[in-house]
Amino acid sequence: MTAEGTETEKKYDVDPAAPLPTLEDIPGIGRVAEPYEAHLEAVYFDTEDLALAARRITLRRRTGGSDAGWHLKLPSAPTSPSASDAEQRREIHAPLGQPDVVPDKLLAHLHVYLRGSDLEPVARLDTRRTTVALYGHDGVHLADFADDHVDAEVMAGAGLAEGGQEAADQAGADLAAAARKRQWREWELELVHGGPDLFPAAAACLAAAGARPAPHESKVGRALGEAWPQRLEAAHDDGAAAAERAQAAKKRGKKKPGKKWPASAVVTAYLGGQIDELLAQDPRVRLEEPDAVHAMRSAARRMRSALAVYRKLFGGAAVRRLRDELQWIGGILGAPRDAEVMLERLRQHAAELPPEQAGDVVKERVERELGTRFDAGYRKAHEVLLTDRYFRLLDDLEGFRDYPPVRPLASSPARKVAGKLVNRTVRRLRRAHKAAARSAEGSARDAALHQVRKDAKRVRHAAESVDPVYGKRAAKLAKASHKQQTILGDHHDSVIARDLLGKLGSPTDLPEPVALAYGSLLDMEERIAAADEAKYRKARRKARKLLKRGVK
Repeated sequence: MTAEGTETEKKYDVDPAAPLPTLEDIPGIGRVAEPYEAHLEAVYFDTEDLALAARRITLRRRTGGSDAGWHLKLPSAPTSPSASDAEQRREIHAPLGQPDVVPDKLLAHLHVYLRGSDLEPVARLDTRRTTVALYGHDGVHLADFADDHVDAEVMAGAGLAEGGQEAADQAGADLAAAARKRQWREWELELVHGGPDLFPAAAACLAAAGARPAPHESKVGRALGEAWPQRLEAAHDDGAAAAERAQAAKKRGKKKPGKKWPASAVVTAYLGGQIDELLAQDPRVRLEEPDAVHAMRSAARRMRSALAVYRKLFGGAAVRRLRDELQWIGGILGAPRDAEVMLERLRQHAAELPPEQAGDVVKERVERELGTRFDAGYRKAHEVLLTDRYFRLLDDLEGFRDYPPVRPLASSPARKVAGKLVNRTVRRLRRAHKAAARSAEGSARDAALHQVRKDAKRVRHAAESVDPVYGKRAAKLAKASHKQQTILGDHHDSVIARDLLGKLGSPTDLPEPVALAYGSLLDMEERIAAADEAKYRKARRKARKLLKRGVK
């Protein structure tokens, strides 16, 4: 069984002989409990090239203390500005199990970063810890103060150069071994039920006792020293900085934030957000959490749309490859998602049938058919998410974000270039509207409306990507396109439902009540489709002026 929480702490360097601080002097502290000691032994795991450390992810197996077991720590954003100088991470615990067997539920969070690489021990830490619980005047357990004396040893190969070990003489080997060992003392202040304002309140008390804010982010980071990798996100500061500028501009009340950005920065910032979403949803899909498949597929679709809209800004081969691979992973995720959506739809409609019809029989047959499709689709998704092809896609997406193969046009101001490309997708949607209006009823009309839906989705995603540049105009366009997409999505689901019901209801030997139930469901879907067409025409009329203007 796993447990999850959020860890918010701040670390301090301190000299080995420094006296303990007078914790009772911290403002807001009403009582300090008696100290208790523990001996903690932890082995940290990572890949040979420290892929987890580069993302500030730590995985350890620790014995001793009250929380012995496997600990996975993942970065999380501070919940408030006052906590921004404290380390805040999502922490997942699992039982001790076997020393070298990482629990599956923790691995589910790591595959998306390991990408096929093996985990191995990279450091061993032996910590003598003295912990003191801090309580408020109302008796609430606010925080724990820990005084740690640490002996650390870095395993051979953990991102370190091994030149010393390769030396022929014993002195060289001894020198290399000594370089992998470190000792230090540090203090930790970790929140329990207290708020982040406790950190500045404690600053003076701790500083008076000789504490200094620690430059390292974790014990294993200090143990690894120079081998500790640079933050992976530092490689794409341009996109992150662009997003931050947009947020700052919005807070300042600017109507057109980011209008001077180069077009490439707008695109890579948007892609970066969707890559982050895909990475976040990957573990949730593996753990089969609700709505995870839908969210992950949506991120893939948004990236594919953006690459289609802005393809003229980048090298054609790279864009085509990514679009093809995003279409592939979207299709894999679509199988279980589509079955899930259709099952819920037909289950609900079958429940509305009158008692004299065999609604329960039909419901059972539909659930058997779609349940089989869902299970097969999910099994396939699980298999694909462990393949080299999927991991290469993740690498390629991050590579495109960090080092985009830009063409000269990409350096032009976003307001000049991006608006034209977005409006091109709007014109494409208008052509699709006209084609649907001219189409004959039946399968041709269904296909034409499906094309409108796909083009509306592309306009929506394109408008979302230029929100930092065009603000309200882009938001209105995205909203109008989303409405049409939603209406026609229901229409398309009705088309798929009718095909399925026609197949299930086709045998001539069906009992009359069952055949009648299938017929009633088909009639219901036809009425829904007709109503959706009417809603679409109304939504199209309301959005006509907006679609004529686009974002400019």
